[in-house]
Amino acid sequence: MKKYFFFLLLLVNAVSDELTVTYFAETISIANLQSNLTFLASDSLRGRLTGSKEQKIAAAFIAKHFQEHGLEAIVSGDTTNSYFQPFYIKQYFGKQHSVMLNPTDKMRRAKSVIATENVMGFLEGTDKKEEVLVISAHYDHIGTKNGIVFNGADDDGSGTVAMMEMARVFSEAKKQGRGPRRSILFIAFAGEEFGLLGSEYYVAKPVVPLKNTVCDLNIDMIGRIDNAYLDKKEYIFLIGSDKISQELHALSEHNNELYTKLTLDYSYNSESHPQQLYYRSDHYNFAKNHIPIIFYFDGEHPDYHQPTDDVDKIDFGLLRKRAQLVFYTAWDIANREGTLK
Repeated sequence: MKKYFFFLLLLVNAVSDELTVTYFAETISIANLQSNLTFLASDSLRGRLTGSKEQKIAAAFIAKHFQEHGLEAIVSGDTTNSYFQPFYIKQYFGKQHSVMLNPTDKMRRAKSVIATENVMGFLEGTDKKEEVLVISAHYDHIGTKNGIVFNGADDDGSGTVAMMEMARVFSEAKKQGRGPRRSILFIAFAGEEFGLLGSEYYVAKPVVPLKNTVCDLNIDMIGRIDNAYLDKKEYIFLIGSDKISQELHALSEHNNELYTKLTLDYSYNSESHPQQLYYRSDHYNFAKNHIPIIFYFDGEHPDYHQPTDDVDKIDFGLLRKRAQLVFYTAWDIANREGTLK
């Protein structure tokens, strides 16, 4: 009889956990995604080129969102903590750039140097708070060319607003007494379009030790439909989930099967794929440090790096569902008993 009640209790707890995570996942809002993306991918932000005043307006917008929803500023400053992690980029002739890890004041003032910042919001966990899950997206784009604005609604406005909305929902869960066991660090990277430079700087100068970072879920383009899926849009490309942790891959598959039921396409995960996308977004700087990652990606479309990558072409229902997959996976990682192996 005791064994029966023990298993019954486990079943009740499992059902309760599923109902809880589903409740919060359902609060991911199309209206919020649309409102935030309409601002970030507007002509007034002129393509959010790293180092531009418009990129800094976008950074302030993201930081304000973190602050309004109760996330902590975690970057140490002279007198107080900040949501901004400043860094500097050296610009060479042509399109070559490199991150400056230890610039002097004189080096920072050089005309060829670009000043920019990552934006971070921190949600402290409960009993496993020293372990940290990172949820990331890059908020920069490629600016303007010949006076034409490249708004980057999908690349990577879509990932940025999904990350922002998850920050809001996880924070609300914590306010309702269902905060994550592990801490979560939400990062909007700058400098991705110059060569993954914001994430390169972060892993060199992390605000929490890399040894405490259990995973990076990186979202880079999740608002559009690949040409191969025009007739069946309920899909997402996953890259890197099995490279470092088989448990992460299995966990991701399980949560999709249980909740979102998207087609998970691993085509770009192949080592022989000509695009080599595993090496081409911010997750890779975590992977180089042996931290498990998943890169979420919607595929190829004709508006990639074109001035036609606009908000009116985003499928917000699909963006929401893909964000929910990331949320379910993040919830599981943040609350499971053991770390990923």
